[in-house]
This record gives sequence, structure tokens and C-alpha cells, in this order.
Amino acid sequence: MEILVCLGVAVLSAIVGASVASIYFKKSAESKSRLIIKDAEEKAEMLKKEKMLQAKEHFLQLKTDYESEASERNNNLLRLENKAKQREAQLNQRTDELNRKQKELSTQKNSLDQLADSLAKKESHLDQALKIQTETLERLSGLSASEAKSQLIDSIKDEARFDAQNFIKEMLEEAKLTANNEAKKIVVETIQRTAVEHAIENTVSVFNIESDEIKGRIIGREGRNIRTLEALTGVEIIIDDSPDAIILSSFDPVRREIARLSLHKLVTDGRIHPARIEEVVGKVTRQIEQDIVETGKQTAIELGIHGMHHELLRLVGKMKYRSSYGQNLLSHSKEVARLCATMAAELGLNTKKAKRAGLLHDIGKVAETDNDLPHAIAGMRLAEKFKEKPEVCNAIGSHHEEEEMTSLFAPIVQVCDAISGARPGARREVVDAYIQRLHKLEELALTYPGVVKTYAIQAGRELRVIVGAEKVNDSDAAQISYDLSKKIQDEMTYPGQIKITVIRETRSISFAK
Repeated sequence: MEILVCLGVAVLSAIVGASVASIYFKKSAESKSRLIIKDAEEKAEMLKKEKMLQAKEHFLQLKTDYESEASERNNNLLRLENKAKQREAQLNQRTDELNRKQKELSTQKNSLDQLADSLAKKESHLDQALKIQTETLERLSGLSASEAKSQLIDSIKDEARFDAQNFIKEMLEEAKLTANNEAKKIVVETIQRTAVEHAIENTVSVFNIESDEIKGRIIGREGRNIRTLEALTGVEIIIDDSPDAIILSSFDPVRREIARLSLHKLVTDGRIHPARIEEVVGKVTRQIEQDIVETGKQTAIELGIHGMHHELLRLVGKMKYRSSYGQNLLSHSKEVARLCATMAAELGLNTKKAKRAGLLHDIGKVAETDNDLPHAIAGMRLAEKFKEKPEVCNAIGSHHEEEEMTSLFAPIVQVCDAISGARPGARREVVDAYIQRLHKLEELALTYPGVVKTYAIQAGRELRVIVGAEKVNDSDAAQISYDLSKKIQDEMTYPGQIKITVIRETRSISFAK
């Protein structure tokens, strides 16, 4: 029984404790929920205030932007309005000025109308007076007005024609004198300002050796070395009794140079046999070809010529190993280029074009195409092929008058080519041919009637002809000079030009006894 009572008390205590706990937890949960709600409300209020502030700031920013934009628009409108007012003021000013000018023109027109009326009246009076005067003159002279007018015109024409002829004659004489003096001045200054060295090219080169023992090694067993070298270079190698020397003979300077350098390398190396000779000649040939290209480039740089085709530069370098009448072709072309530039500068022309034409004028002499064209025409074709200027091409093709000259550069190149070739020592001729040419010059002059003596002077550059004063008059002397120059041109070949001077003098001699 007691146990049951205890159990009942325990159960009752548990029930009471559970209800008390539930009541406590319920109250605790309610208080927590109230705290959470209160905290949420506070956060919501803070968020609301923050959003309100942001909205106010955004509104103020938009208001500021709008006000600045409106202010800028108002300023623009004010500027446009000011401009419009200024233009309106200007237009008003111009309108006033136009009105004033129109009034002035109206006044002037009225004055001119009045003046025209008065002139018309005076003209009518003058016509009447002139008619009366003309009738009086016709009656006194017995000629009509048209007849007198025609006579007066004829006399004025004759007088004007006579004056014009005298004036033209004086002008021509003055122009000839001035032109001759100016031309002489330009040519002399050009020659004086351009001077080059003249190297006489030969058809043989001498290769020096240390001893005659090397000759045998160059010849080789049964002559195989020398035959190989001659076959590869195209040069005749002459080995004779000359001490310490071997002669290389060829008309082509390039071949002679290849043979000379090849011999030098072979003798220095000491190995001389056909295979080694072929190898050395091949290397030297490539070296010479490279030297030709470098020479062309260096020449263009030296003369200040730019933009030239590489093939033309190679041909320019090839001129180094070419000669004409014993004159080195590259030296001659460089001299002509400098002469052309100097003369073009004196005449106020383009010096670069003149220098270019002077350098390339003999390019046809080293052309590698085998044709029968004259070197001037061949050079012109080459220049046209590699896109040179038309003036340069024409100057190249016409410097021997095989093409018509179309620009001033052509006669400049022709003159400078003659100057370079005519310098003393510039070109070499065989002595016998030179003497024969001088004799032929004198003999041609002696064939004309009235010629007493002839002298070829200035190394054949001038021919002086002395005629008898009693057999030849002045006009005949001038005719002899002209005919002789044409005959020399047709029958003789010579470098440069020949001056023909015909001398006729009258001597009166008396004796006092």
C-alpha cells in the first residue's frame, strides 16, 4: 500500500513538474519570439531609413545633373542668340553699305549719261568739221581720202619693214655673240671644274714571278697546266725568255684579270695541276663577278645616283674592265656624268637626270646580248627595259645622233662625251693611224682651189687652211670652211670634233726710195 502511495506521489510530482516546465518553456519561447520580432522591426526600420537616404541622394544627383544640363543648354542658346544678333547686325551693315553704293552708282550713271550726251553733241560737231576739212584737203591735193590713206599706209609699211629688218639683224648678231660667249663660258668652266686621271689600258698584262723554276710548274707535264689555264680563262699565256715575267695577252680585260689573279693564287699556294686550276679559276671568276657588282654600287654611291636597277649597276661595274680607244670606260662614264651635272647646273636643269644619263650613255658597249645594233641604241633599249626616265633613254640613244634629240639632256651628254674623249691623253691610237689621219686632213684641204697651205694642229683637233687673197674672196672662204667640214665628216673617222679655220689676208706692200 505504501508502495502504491509512493508511486502515486511520484507520478503526480512528474505530472506537476512537466506542466510547470511546459509553462516555463512556453513563456521563454514567447519572450524570444518577441525579441526576434522586435529586432526584425528595428532592422527593417534601419533598412527603410537607409533606402530613403539613398533615394534622396539619387534624387539630388539627378536634380544636379538636370540643372547642369539645363544650364549648358541655356548657355548654348545664349551663344546662338548672340551669334544670330551679330549676323543680323552684319547683314544690316552690309545692307546699308549696298544702299549707299547703289546711290553712288545711280549718281555716277546720271553723270555718265550727261557726259555721253555732251560727247555725242561734240562728236557730231567734230564729224561736221572733219567732213569739211576732208573736202578741203581733197580739193587742194587732188586725191580722195581712200587714196591718201592707202599711200600713207604703204609708206608706213615700207618704213616699218626696213626698221624691223635692221632690228632683227642687230638682235641676231647680239644673240649670236651672247650665245657663243655663254656657251664658251659654260664649256670652259665645266672642263676646268672636272678633272680626272687617265689610265691607258693595254691588251697585255705582265705577271711577275720570283724565279724561272715556276715557269716549268706553270707549263706542267707536256703543257697540260698551261693548256688548262688558257682553255678556262680564254687568255693567251706567253712564256718566253723574259726573265722573271709571264705575259698574259687578251683583248678582254676581264679575262686577263681572272688569269692574273688565278696565277697569283696558284703560285702562292704552290699546288698547280688541272683540277686545282679549274677550282681556282672558278673561285676567281665568282670573285670578279662580285667585284663588278660592288664596283657598280660604289660608283652609284660616289655619284649620288639612287634607285637604279641592280642589272644596270652590274653593267656599270663591268665598265671597269672595258676600254674604248685605250680609255677606261668606267672612268670615261664617270667623267661624263660629272661634266653633265656641272653643265646642267649652269643651264638650270635637273643635275640628277643629267648625271644619270652621263653615267649610262655607253652602257650599250657592255651589253651581254649579241646583236648588230649600235651601242647607243643598245644602251637606250637597256635603259628602257629597266624603267629609266624617257629623257635619260633619249640622251643615251641620241648621243651619236642615231636617234632624234627630244630634250636638252641629249645635247649635254653628246657635248660632254666629246669633251671627255678629246682631253689630251684621254684616248690612245696607233701612231701610224694617227699620222695617216693628219696627212689625210691636210690633203683633203689641198683639193680645194685657191688653197695655198694647210696645217693640222692641236693633235688633229684643228685644221688651219690658208687661201690666196687674190683667188678667194670672203664668201668663198666661208664656203670652203663649210664644205671641208662636211667632207671630213663623211670621209673620215675620228674622236671628238675637228675645228676648220680658213685664213684669208690681204697685204699691201710699198717701198719708199
